[in-house]
Amino acid sequence: MPLLSIVIPAYNEEARILPTLQQVTRYLADQPYPWEIIVANDGSTDATSRLVAEFARANPAVTLLDLPHRGKGGAVRDGMLHAQGSWRFLCDADLSMPIEHLERFLVPELSQYDIIIGSREAPGARRYNEPARRHLMGRVFNRMARLFAVRGIRDTQCGFKCFCAEAASALFPLQRTQGFGFDIEILFMAQHLGMRLVEVPIDWYYMSHSKVRPLHDSVAMARDILRVRWLAFRGAYGKLSPSAYSRASKNSKEEP
Repeated sequence: MPLLSIVIPAYNEEARILPTLQQVTRYLADQPYPWEIIVANDGSTDATSRLVAEFARANPAVTLLDLPHRGKGGAVRDGMLHAQGSWRFLCDADLSMPIEHLERFLVPELSQYDIIIGSREAPGARRYNEPARRHLMGRVFNRMARLFAVRGIRDTQCGFKCFCAEAASALFPLQRTQGFGFDIEILFMAQHLGMRLVEVPIDWYYMSHSKVRPLHDSVAMARDILRVRWLAFRGAYGKLSPSAYSRASKNSKEEP
């Protein structure tokens, strides 16, 4: 049983998936704990699937999960539910956070938290090369998210998050959002279930070939916020209260 699962959603990432896998596996090879990597291929139409399959044949700890194209949210959901680790780390395929920052999520003093969120806005975080317009749109969306769905989280959309196994098993079967707005849905449910969330600062490098389309995806994610509130009102997530979630042992989680 791995201590850490890294889930990498990928859609048409043939240009950078191999460098990302090489960097991540090199880093993990030097760590003292067992690990696995799951690449959740979101129905790519390029060579992503073939490249990952070839890499996995030479690296048994890497698994390719071939999926129909539904959106990033759907790929993350299936990857998280396929993972076996005590901790399950969501990692963007562009590796815009240095993989060495993974250690910030796995320090023993954070082991009591259910979800550890990489943040580009927490004190000590640094952003590099991000266009001002992109940053402004992100801040406007985050303000909306905090107002209507997720309280107190400075950066809901960063693509680097770590879930304990119990949190992942409780949240992802309930997920309905297939697109980029899935983070809001997951964090909304987590807060209503009484899970403990914490943000950790990271260095983040803007990648010019990002799959995010700022205006189009911001509008779509705004719709997702309203949809999450509507689904919760209709009871689509079941009973979202602290009594519906329990972590088997708050003080005995494995630590690296």
